Amino acid sequence: MSIDMGKPSTAGRAPGTEEPPDTGVRAPASGDRHRLTALQGLAALSLDAMASVAYGPESIVLVLAAAGAYGMGFTLPVTLAIAALLAVLVASYRQVIAAFPDGGGSYAVAKKHLGRRTSLVAAASLILDYVLNVAVSVTAGVAALTSAFPELYGERVWICLGVLVLVTVVNLRGVVESAKAFLVPTAVFVGSILAMVVVGLFRDGPVSTASAAGHASALGEGATTVGALLLLKAFAAGCSALTGVEAVANAVPSFRAPAARRAQRTEVALGALLGVMLIGLSILIGRFHLQPVEGVTVLAQLADASFGHNAAFYVVQFATMVLLALAANTSFGGLPVLMSLLARDNHVPHVFALKADRQVHRHGVVWLALVSALLLAFSGGDTNTLVPLFAIGVFIGFTICQIGMVRHWYGERPRGWRAKATLNGFGALLTGVSAVVVTATKFTEGAWLIVVALPLLVLGFEKIHRAYTEIGERLELGRIPQAPRRSRSVVVVPVSGLSRLTSQALTAAGSLGDDVLAVTVTHPAPEDRETAEALRRDWELWKPGVELIELSSETRSLGRPLAAYVRKLAQSQPDAQVTVLIPETEPAHLWQRLLQNQRGSVVAHAVRRDTDAVICRLRFRITADAR
Repeated sequence: MSIDMGKPSTAGRAPGTEEPPDTGVRAPASGDRHRLTALQGLAALSLDAMASVAYGPESIVLVLAAAGAYGMGFTLPVTLAIAALLAVLVASYRQVIAAFPDGGGSYAVAKKHLGRRTSLVAAASLILDYVLNVAVSVTAGVAALTSAFPELYGERVWICLGVLVLVTVVNLRGVVESAKAFLVPTAVFVGSILAMVVVGLFRDGPVSTASAAGHASALGEGATTVGALLLLKAFAAGCSALTGVEAVANAVPSFRAPAARRAQRTEVALGALLGVMLIGLSILIGRFHLQPVEGVTVLAQLADASFGHNAAFYVVQFATMVLLALAANTSFGGLPVLMSLLARDNHVPHVFALKADRQVHRHGVVWLALVSALLLAFSGGDTNTLVPLFAIGVFIGFTICQIGMVRHWYGERPRGWRAKATLNGFGALLTGVSAVVVTATKFTEGAWLIVVALPLLVLGFEKIHRAYTEIGERLELGRIPQAPRRSRSVVVVPVSGLSRLTSQALTAAGSLGDDVLAVTVTHPAPEDRETAEALRRDWELWKPGVELIELSSETRSLGRPLAAYVRKLAQSQPDAQVTVLIPETEPAHLWQRLLQNQRGSVVAHAVRRDTDAVICRLRFRITADAR
């Protein structure tokens, strides 16, 4: 039984407990240098939210365009409503960070205040959103590239996979390394969008419309009224710009001490930048009387109108392309931390709780990359295939988190709790309505997959939890076990010939057990008979003081006869502890492992499968200068 079957260590702090107050004592430099500052956190965890300004306003415009030019006039009011929701979410997640410094976001909130089952729904929704974010971000970035270079369109799947490999490799080097790598693209994108807004506000009209020339308008005609349902659909569609807001709260442990305070600063900075960009772009849409056209993004038209069709226009397009492709980094920063919390609570395999030297949850990063690669291959690198599935999961997580925070304020009742609870309740209402509207309007376009996948994930969490519970009961975790006692030990050593390895194996076996038995498997075939007789003769001449037992195998099998013998030995001596010591060579060079016969692995597998014996594998290292 592996020692990691028990509950993973929580580093001395119970799940969901408050972070100790800042005493001015910094974490050890060796670990702290692999964690994020507030600025690095903005680069590593905000790419998803920042990049959403490339498709958030466009989603609003495309819905309102159905009502013609009159409908387009509601772009700014709808955006202001989304910005208000953004402010609510940022304020809420600041409180989530303070109350749950171990990370986990909506999962941690729901687990404490709404029950285990609800927390699993929140976790499942976040996992789906993170995985889809990787696929959507990469395909959207590559789509921008293939739009500029149409000859690459046929290779878009391989380009998507290449970008995914690049982002994965950077994240495996550590979250700080990824933040440093993505800091410049984030700064260029934010700077270019803000510059475009400022310059556009001083324009009386568009400088250029070259990018939209020759493209068919997507504007509806003849509509003079805008109904509440259309505005609701536009609001829900535009809320796709809010994806990624929760990432900072999910990854609080990735920040340097004081982690909670740095994460709160990052959350506020993210909300402020995102809100300013969304509102600014919406003002420009109304100022330039922009009309959506097929084949050209709204952001491209705004850059054209503000800067003109020049180098600045291409800088905006290139920065957008790079940031969209790299926005997947938000998922690589948030999902592994969430998976580690689920592992700590026995809902996913404990391997997801392990960290590498660079404070990386390596297994979570690799798992996310593999699942995202399958999605990219399944979709053929097409963004439109994945977008209908996007954002539903995060709305569910938002709603659960807001409801949980209402329960939090009601239970804690600090000063001003009524206002805070009202704010969270209003936010829960808005995000809940958005989740229902998006799911209903996109159900036939693929949203049904999310409806099916969510309960399946929750059932998977429950099954894993039951398995760990059963293992814990068998191991009697949390109880004081019986006092250890010494039992007679019998060590079985498989041998195939005489060598220095055989001598060392018998020496080690003698130090481990009271009785040592050497076992060899023989075959009745004529070509093997001489080998068996030679071993028997050499053994008698050697006289190691250990009995050699021969097991005959008609089928030339190695593992099954040994396992059968060990099982029979254990039955005949129930009070003895049977150990199988398997001697193996460890070659000097990695490639030389291909030369090994793998007999040790065969024996170990058979004994582990068919018996309860202890397996001990003795490594004889062959150094390069060995004689």
